[in-house]
Amino acid sequence: MSNRPTPPPGHPSPHDRYGTDVLAGDWRGPRVAVARAVPAERGLVVEDAQSGFCGAVVAVETAGGLTVVHLEDRHGRRRGFPLGPGFHCEGAPVTLTRPAPEHAHALAAARAAATRTASGSRALPDAPARVARASRILVEGRHDAELVEKVWGADLRVEGVVVELLGGIDDLDAVLRDWAPTANRRLGVLVDHLVPGSKEDRIVARCRALQPYAAYVCILGHPYVDVWQAIRPQRLGLTRWPQIPVEQPWKEGILAHLGWPHATQADVATGWRRILATVRTYADLEPSLCGAIEQLIDFVTDPVEEPARGVGDGR
Repeated sequence: MSNRPTPPPGHPSPHDRYGTDVLAGDWRGPRVAVARAVPAERGLVVEDAQSGFCGAVVAVETAGGLTVVHLEDRHGRRRGFPLGPGFHCEGAPVTLTRPAPEHAHALAAARAAATRTASGSRALPDAPARVARASRILVEGRHDAELVEKVWGADLRVEGVVVELLGGIDDLDAVLRDWAPTANRRLGVLVDHLVPGSKEDRIVARCRALQPYAAYVCILGHPYVDVWQAIRPQRLGLTRWPQIPVEQPWKEGILAHLGWPHATQADVATGWRRILATVRTYADLEPSLCGAIEQLIDFVTDPVEEPARGVGDGR
C-alpha cells in the first residue's frame, strides 16, 4: 500500500503525468478579453476595431441622440465613431466613455478653436482661393507682410486680397498717383509708427487728402517703431519690449537684449523667424494692429460707390 498523500478533490496529483482532463469545461467557447472603460479625453490615441482607423481624440459631441467621438490621425484626417465599445487602446479592447467635466470643457474649447482661423474668423476649409481682386493692401516691409500672412492669410485667400510690399512711405503720395485708385481698384495702406507729430503722421495726412483718390484709399497704422513690437512681449518671455537707444539699430538692439545673435542681416532674419514662430493667433498681437488690419480688409472688400456729382460742382 502506497504512503503517497491523496490530492484534494478536483486537483491533479503531483505524480500524475497528464493532469486533469483537457476537455473538461466549455473548451469550445471563444476566449474574449474584457474591455475596460476609458474616458475619451482629448489626445487619447485609440483604434477603431472595425475599420482600423487610428487617431487621437479631438472632440466628443452629441447630435440626434447619438454621442460621437471624433478621431484625428497623423495625416490630419478626421472621422467620427459612436462613443462606446469597439476600440483598441495600447493593444487592448476598451469602451470609450464620456470624459470628465474638466476634460469635456477642454474638448469643447478645442472643437470651437478648430472652426476658427488664426484671425478668429470662421474657418472655411473647403472654400477655394478666390481670384485676386484689383484692390490691394500695401505694407511697409517684408516682416509686416509675413506677420499679416501668418494670422490673416486664410481670410485673405478667401477674399482674394493680395498684400504687397511698399518699402517705406516717404514716396507714398507718388505711389498713390501711379496706382490711381478707383472705386473698384482701392488701396489699403498699413503704416508703422503712426503717432501724432511724427514724420509718418505728416505724410499720411498729406496722402489722405490727395485728390481725386482720397475716397478710394484707406491709410491706417500702429504706434510701434517696428511691427515686431505689435507682437505681445509675453510671447518672448518679456514683460515689455525694451527701450533701445536712438543711436543703435532697433532690431539689432532687440536681439542683443534677448541674447540672440545680431551682428549680421542673416542674424536679424533668423531672429525674426524665431519671433514670428511664437505667434499663434490674433490674441498674440496688440489690438491696435489687429484693428487696423481688419479695417483695411473690410475697406478693400466692401463695395464703395462712386461719389455723387453735385449740381454746379464744375464737372
